[in-house]
Amino acid sequence: MQHYSGFGLLKHSFSHHENWQRVWRNPTPKKKYDVIIVGGGGHGLATAYYLAKEFGVTNVAVIEKGFLGGGNTARNTTIVRSNYLWDEAAHLYEHSMKLWEGLSQDLNYNVMFSQRGCLNLGHTLQDMRDIERRVNANRLNGIDGEVLDAQQIKEIVPVLDCSDSARYPVMGASWQPRAGVARHDAVAWGFARGADAHGVDLIQQTEVQDLIIEDGTVVGVRTAQYGDIRADKVGCVVAGNSSVLAKMGGFELPLESHPLQALVSEPIKPILDTVVMSNHVHGYASQSDKGDLVIGAGIDGYNGYGQRGSYATVEHTIQAILEMFPVFSRVRMNRQWGGIVDTCPDACPLITETPVKNLFFNCGWGTGGFKATPGSGHVFAASLAKGEMHPLAKPFSMFRFHNGALVDEHGAAGVAH
Repeated sequence: MQHYSGFGLLKHSFSHHENWQRVWRNPTPKKKYDVIIVGGGGHGLATAYYLAKEFGVTNVAVIEKGFLGGGNTARNTTIVRSNYLWDEAAHLYEHSMKLWEGLSQDLNYNVMFSQRGCLNLGHTLQDMRDIERRVNANRLNGIDGEVLDAQQIKEIVPVLDCSDSARYPVMGASWQPRAGVARHDAVAWGFARGADAHGVDLIQQTEVQDLIIEDGTVVGVRTAQYGDIRADKVGCVVAGNSSVLAKMGGFELPLESHPLQALVSEPIKPILDTVVMSNHVHGYASQSDKGDLVIGAGIDGYNGYGQRGSYATVEHTIQAILEMFPVFSRVRMNRQWGGIVDTCPDACPLITETPVKNLFFNCGWGTGGFKATPGSGHVFAASLAKGEMHPLAKPFSMFRFHNGALVDEHGAAGVAH
């Protein structure tokens, strides 16, 4: 980290950035790597970082068709939690949570991780039965969780409508105090800088046009800019475009790609210091450090790769937020965006070997990818380094859809599935 005197700061303030130290290199790719990671989002960059730092595999390239962190990493609502129902998912997300808790120190980069807690509201007796089941399952797995009644919720979030006159009265909630939010851009930048410092080549503006497969084994990738780049192993971490790369490998993945929309309000004074989610009312909200209300809901019902919004989804989402927070009725919405999410039938990811030898995929995170970023990267890196799937990854093989060993997390995956 560079430190400047007062004069140095003044000099650099007039430099128009040309004298600023680059955070990572912009190298020309080598002809051959031990591992190529396709996809320079949070999960891909985390994989490269842990490959180099934890497993000593430094001859690694991350190949990104756009700019680093420009896909779903920059297009999410930044929620971090680990309160999933089934053991397999709970252990994976809790592994990630523990990495989140030391991530800024590990990267020496402030990812602005704020453990402000997360409420999942219940509005019916069945909601409350599901909440109690999930909290008890979490606690058996050593994951923090509590069941709160309406009065306890009101004490945490005074602006939430917990009255009996609400259209969907709040009966209670699950509460995970260690949950929270982080700065999505900072996560990508921190992992990118860390990976680069360990010798990883970060190759931007380079689209993979094909996978090079010889005798059933992947041996590299084909790009328009640099031609063929060879590798002993290839890991694909491209979120909504995973099916496209799988087709290059000659197989299909059990995925659907959907647009997912979110929006933020104009900045307002601090009023909401936790995350509030409601599957029933179908919306969730938190407040950023800048004061924006960060709002999301469900995926668009159609398949597609568009990153535009639709008025109907925005309207539905705002209706849900106003059901819970009538006090926000006069707040103006500032901007809206969409991301491309890839969803599996059981609302759990794929961290998997494939029918092509030495070709691995990490995808299918649906709407829960951001919270898993460090855990996903660490587990995938271990799998690539050792040539066999990490124990936390094994339940999420693509072949579970052949043998029936599904991990159905629709109930705990949140609003957006």
